[in-house]
Amino acid sequence: MNNRLSRFPASWIPTLYIAEGLPYFAVNVLAVILYTRMGVGLKEMTFYTGFLYLPWVIKPFWSPFVDIFGTKRKWTLLMQFMIGICMAAIALALPFSFFFASTLAVFWLIAFFSATHDIAADGYYMLALTHHQQAAYVGLRNTFYRIASLIGQGGLVWLAGEMEERTGGNIPLSWMVVFGVLSFILLAIAIWDCAAMPVAEADKPSYNKGVSDIFKEFGATFVTFFQKKNIVTALLFILLYRLPEALMLKVSAPFMLAERELGGLAMSTKDIGIVNGTVGVVALLAGGIVGGICIAVKGLKYWLWPMALALTLPCGVYCWMAMAQPTGLFWVSVAVAFEQFGYGFGFTAFMLYLIYFSTGQFKTSHYAFCTAFMALGMMLPGMAAGWLYEVLASVSLFGTSGTQGYINFFWAVMVSSLFTYAACAMVKIDPSFGRKRGSDIHKK
Repeated sequence: MNNRLSRFPASWIPTLYIAEGLPYFAVNVLAVILYTRMGVGLKEMTFYTGFLYLPWVIKPFWSPFVDIFGTKRKWTLLMQFMIGICMAAIALALPFSFFFASTLAVFWLIAFFSATHDIAADGYYMLALTHHQQAAYVGLRNTFYRIASLIGQGGLVWLAGEMEERTGGNIPLSWMVVFGVLSFILLAIAIWDCAAMPVAEADKPSYNKGVSDIFKEFGATFVTFFQKKNIVTALLFILLYRLPEALMLKVSAPFMLAERELGGLAMSTKDIGIVNGTVGVVALLAGGIVGGICIAVKGLKYWLWPMALALTLPCGVYCWMAMAQPTGLFWVSVAVAFEQFGYGFGFTAFMLYLIYFSTGQFKTSHYAFCTAFMALGMMLPGMAAGWLYEVLASVSLFGTSGTQGYINFFWAVMVSSLFTYAACAMVKIDPSFGRKRGSDIHKK
């Protein structure tokens, strides 16, 4: 340990995982709302912001470089400073006419730095703590990642809306303040972590083993992953299980912000922060907690279909909102809470399946490959969502001319649930996985 402060894991775990969460939500949530408010077209916005998932898709392929060159602590701190600087760069670029191309390039850098930070920070957590400490502090770790979610999806969006009101609708200035605040937070965390994060004895570069050995190990994990039993059905499940949510994620906020004559809800940016970033996040976390308890009692296989239905069917609330166009926050909040609770409940099965499929030799590396395909399953539908909306907007299925686009799109999301069900029908799961010992209910 390098000083008195660093002797206490509780002094650096909260900031470490806030710094892990905030860039992710900035790239995947704030960017969508920012570009919508700045007038970027839905097709372009969804394609380019969907592409920002790519660093998380390919991060297993550069994780060996993080192992070889430098310590996990140095990588973590470097990425925190770089992300903080990039947030400031976005703020400075917003007033200019070329803001879209310039900020998009910086967002891509943030995504790359954030994915690298994930590799280094999670590795550092395991190296700096004993196995007992890792288990003891996992709750604190998860709690502060969730706090980052509340800040990123709720507090910062609300701040943008508040600034829009205070500046008389000056969108660039309002979002300059948001990204300036975000830059300050991340740079302050980086400075704090420099003092608080201990220099762990086990945190050493792996070049002592030889670069060729590192890449041989990586090659072995890559080959054995694709040699796993039922690999094709597993990958189809990983790619398709969340298809409805992947399509809807990039369009839900623009739908809420769009004018009513265009089929939207005409909500303010501040309202989006309250509904999606606060009510929605709390419901999502509650659904995840309930899902974890249920699987602990009956196991993953027992709950797979109920959780798949919980993940997909509540998406229908967006069909209702698009057709009814409710006014006021109450019913919108109820609808979003219902959908997000179902998603949190259903997502539990997905994450447990990733752990299940990764078991065996190289389980840590295989889990990283699973999460890469998970990101790919979100990236590709997200990139196509705007194009799908534009195609469906010209088809007279529901609604009137000018308002039918969102209605048709959300019904298409419901139809995409069939791919989720097909994936569930194919996947193979051990009935005992996820169930606590002694929780079996014996038949008389």
